[in-house]
Amino acid sequence: MQPPNEPAERLDAVRQSIARAQQRFGPPAEAVRLVAVSKTVPTEALRPFLVAGQRVFGENRVQEAKDKWPSLREQFDGIELHLIGPLQTNKAREAIALFDCIQTLDREKLAAVLRDEMDRAGRELPCFVQVNIGGEAQKSGIAIGEAVSFVNHCRDQHRLDIVGLMCIPPDGQPAGPYFALLAVLAKQAGVERLSMGMSGDYETAIAMGATDVRVGSAIFGQRAAIV
Repeated sequence: MQPPNEPAERLDAVRQSIARAQQRFGPPAEAVRLVAVSKTVPTEALRPFLVAGQRVFGENRVQEAKDKWPSLREQFDGIELHLIGPLQTNKAREAIALFDCIQTLDREKLAAVLRDEMDRAGRELPCFVQVNIGGEAQKSGIAIGEAVSFVNHCRDQHRLDIVGLMCIPPDGQPAGPYFALLAVLAKQAGVERLSMGMSGDYETAIAMGATDVRVGSAIFGQRAAIV
């Protein structure tokens, strides 16, 4: 008898939990996209999850993604890689080459650089605007009061494909009100996707309208600085 496929079981448990939340709260879209947060997970440890069918992954650092994903893309079709960590402008060129979506657009200078690098590479990547939903000085993100105008500016001035908003609520506080506020901002900005919710609160995020949930430890287990 073969031993249980633990990675597949953990992945399936999260998928079933997402499905139950959609059924309970009413899906905000046809499906909720599971972004498996694979930062700090070594290449070999990712293979069982790819074999189990997961194709959308989130990485925090350009260099780590550069070290891990090119070889995996050669072996598995359909991988979709999201940058979910802060992006320095001097890493934008590599990010455009490596990733399929940028979830952390948070300032004018970065918007301008992304436009230039996408033109240079001949690639158009969908972007999320990251909102500092808790107004925390230590966190990245555009201010709440500037979010809608910034989305419009990125579209009009930089011709960027802004598909949604992303946030990380404050630690130690109920996440629901922050997710609800992001949903209001998304409607005002005319974007359809909401990237919100992590391992501890993704069901709450789905109840508030999340279309993309970023789940790490519930899939890969506890590790340092998990997203």
